[in-house]
Formats: sequence, structure tokens, C-alpha cells
Amino acid sequence: MEKTAALELRGITKTFGDVVANHEISLTVYKGEILSILGENGSGKTTLMNMIAGIYYPDSGQIFVDGKEASIHSPREAFDYRIGMIHQHFKLVNVLSAAENIILGLNEPGRYNLEKASEKIRSIASAYGFDIDPDKKIYEMSVSEKQTVEIVKVLYRGADILILDEPTAVLTPQETDRLFTVLRKMKDDGKAIIIITHKLQEVLSVSDRVSVLRQGEYIDTLLTRDATEEKLTEMMVGKKVTLNIERTEPVDPVDRLVVQDLGCISRDGVALLDNVSFKVRSGEIFGIAGIAGSGQRELLEAIAGLQKVQTGDIYYHDPTNGRIEDLRDMTPRQIRDLGIRLSFVPEDRLGMGLVGNMNITDNMMLRSYRAGRGIFLERKEPYDLAERIIRELEVVTPGVNTPVRQLSGGNVQKVLVGREIAASPTVLMVAYPVRGLDINSSYTIYRLLNEQKKKGVAVIFVGEDLDVLLELCDRIMVIGSGRITGIVDARTATKEQIGLLMTSQKRREQQDA
Repeated sequence: MEKTAALELRGITKTFGDVVANHEISLTVYKGEILSILGENGSGKTTLMNMIAGIYYPDSGQIFVDGKEASIHSPREAFDYRIGMIHQHFKLVNVLSAAENIILGLNEPGRYNLEKASEKIRSIASAYGFDIDPDKKIYEMSVSEKQTVEIVKVLYRGADILILDEPTAVLTPQETDRLFTVLRKMKDDGKAIIIITHKLQEVLSVSDRVSVLRQGEYIDTLLTRDATEEKLTEMMVGKKVTLNIERTEPVDPVDRLVVQDLGCISRDGVALLDNVSFKVRSGEIFGIAGIAGSGQRELLEAIAGLQKVQTGDIYYHDPTNGRIEDLRDMTPRQIRDLGIRLSFVPEDRLGMGLVGNMNITDNMMLRSYRAGRGIFLERKEPYDLAERIIRELEVVTPGVNTPVRQLSGGNVQKVLVGREIAASPTVLMVAYPVRGLDINSSYTIYRLLNEQKKKGVAVIFVGEDLDVLLELCDRIMVIGSGRITGIVDARTATKEQIGLLMTSQKRREQQDA
């Protein structure tokens, strides 16, 4: 059976100043198929999709929809061509209901009829298997429910070509399975679906074909049945990459950090952490999993002295003198003054970890500037460290004097992680350390964390990729709504088990309501 092209790109080029984001890219998406777009961070995937969705306009090249050339200057014009994009960061109004968000901005004659709109929404949901309450407010919804609203919103507007940007980034395995079931039904209905993703296992699971971009160039398109993780990775990176995460057994593990009955409350009186207790041992990688916003960031910030603690204690077992120190209510500086080498890679890199206007060398000095004497600071050691991080982590930068804000997100990440590991910590806390990194760099970070583990460092790893958590960590703690829902052995646990623990707190709260 001959396939019909829904969307065709011919020679699409887009530049931003001297940066070529896309260079003469040509590819085709057919009706009734799911096409995955793969590429490293900065390969041009999102820029290309943004041109299809009307957010950017190409410098050169042509876009064809249903065989006819299309000129798309805005998202509204994209909808006229029945194209809809579901962005990674949802564009919803929290105080409005699902139905109100879905019809918001529609240019329909007469007054909005919410009842009629709700009937159409339920009809769409029934056709594809969505679970949606048109009357529910956005602020009451889970991440997957918000995503459902975004998808229904573009279907309500008649989209036949759907673009999803990292659709599973913050979903549990169960929610991902449900989403893929819906996408397959939409494919069977003749929709053309494009997924931007970096998760190779999901690409192989849900797509029919996969197109690979590298440094703004189109590399090739494969039938998914002919693809492997190794082959796709080599196409993305341009060289062979070993996709094995080494996991050694902890050697002589002893308690390094003990958290007991920890409780934190926001300024509004909302419980951020509730009765959290766990132990982290030397020479192990202790993973933390949970739906986004479940308290992972607040927990790490509380340990690092950045979040006020209302109840409980945080005990640090100092390996140098055998003393036990209570870190509660200490500032980060007081923690350092105790000689406790506690390194923290926060989720907000430039907001908390680095100073954007400072160059790489100066950002290395943030760890040691108080050791300077008089008005002069020692710069050779930070300079050498900056050079070593650039070389070993393959940071793309003109040099050590480049302001950090001029680096891509992935390269900012490398600078921060490299600096914190170089501080020789006894406890290393990392939150989403590979977010925004390409596969090659991600595996470099995993190897660095394993090297710290072998040195006896207690590593706390907050991650969102459950496959990585299960392969890298020794134990995994699952947190939901600020409470611990379980601690499992990563060697024997399954993704499904962790997914259930990630949602168990939410189900308990719904039962209590």
C-alpha cells in the first residue's frame, strides 16, 4: 500500500547570527505513522519543529502540507494547515478549567459555549482513549493530565499533524505506556505524529521510522525495525559510544549521612517535606526518584543548608575524625567551615550553581576564593582546573575566559558537574546532572559518578530516567508529595515497581480527600 505524505521539508535552513541551527534539511512524514526525531543537545531538533509549528520562519527551503507548498508565519497559520505542537513546557492557564484552556483563543462566531465544548472534548477523549475531566482546573491536575489537555487542545482545533516535544520527560512508566497507546490509536486514525525525544528505548518502542540530526545536519532516516540503540547512538554522535553503565558493589559501606524525620514547610504553610528519614552510605550511589515537584529539590537543598528545616535532623558522619555533626540550621558556609566536603549540583544551574557573567576560570574560584590572601587571589589552580574540565568533558567553548552564559545548556552542565566533582567531596549530591546533555556526555558523567563511588564518596543522584536509575544506583528512594513511598534495591527492582511507588502517594491523597 502506497504511503501518502502529510508533511514534507525540502532544504530547510535556519540561522541565528553566526550559528547555523539547521542546514538544508529534507525529510518526509507520512499519514498514519509515528516519526521520531533524534539528535544530541543542540542538533537542531526543536528549531526544525518550531518552523513547522510557525514559531520560527525558515531562511530558505520549502514546507509542503498534503502535497501543497505552505507558508507558515505563526502558530495560528500552522493550525490553518492542521498542524499542532505540544511543547515540553505546557502553555496552560492554571486557574482555568480544561475546557476553558482548550477553547481559549479560538476565533469562533458568537459567545463561547462551554457545555457544547465539553461535549466535543468528551467525544475526542472517547475516540482515542484519553482520560480527561473538562471541568477540572489545571492547578488540580497531574503532569500527565496537563499533557492530555494540551493534546486534546490541538485535536479540538482539527490537527492532523501533531508534534510532541519530549512528551515523556516527566511521566511515570505507566503514564508513558498510556500515552503511547493513545498515540498508536491516533496513528491508526491517519494522524501523522512527530516525536522529539532522547530516550532510545522509547523510540524503538513506539515509532515507525526515526530520523537523526547531528549539528544541524540531516543524517539519515531508518525504519525502526532495522534500528538498534548502538546504531542510532553512532549516527547521533558520529562515533561509536559504549552504552554500558558500570555498577560495582559498594566496598566497606558505612553511614555517611543520616536524615531523621525531616520536615520543611513553604512560606504559604504547605508541607514540602513530611517526616523524611533515610541513610546514605559511603561508596554507594543512592538514587532518588519521583514525579517532578515531589520534594526532590527541597530535600537536597535542606541537606546543603539552602532550605530552612522545621523538624528533624541531618547527621553527617565525618570520616576524618569520627565525629557526628548535626547539619540542621547550618548555613552552607558553616557547613564548609566544619570541614565537611559537601558538594551540590543544583537543578537550577545558572540560578544557584554558576554566575553567568563570570568566565569559566572565575566560576572555578567560587569554591576557593576565601582561601586568597589580601587583595590578590590565586588563579593558576582554578585556571588549570577549568582547562582540565574543558578537555576531559569536551566542553564546547572558545576558551576558559568565555562567560558561562554564552555556553549552551549542556556545556554549562558539564562545567558545573566537573567543578563539584573536582572539589573531592565525601558527599556528592547531583540533581538531574545529565539533563540537556548528549548521550556521549551523559555516559561520561555516569562514569565520573562511579569513580567517586569507588573512592568511597556517598553519591546522591536525583534522576528522571528510570532506566538509568536502575542501572546506575545501588538503592533507590521514591518520594511523592514530600513523603517517602519506598526504598528499593536497584539491582532487583523494576520500572513498574518504581512507577507504582511514584504514584502511590497521589492515590492515597485522593482516597483521603
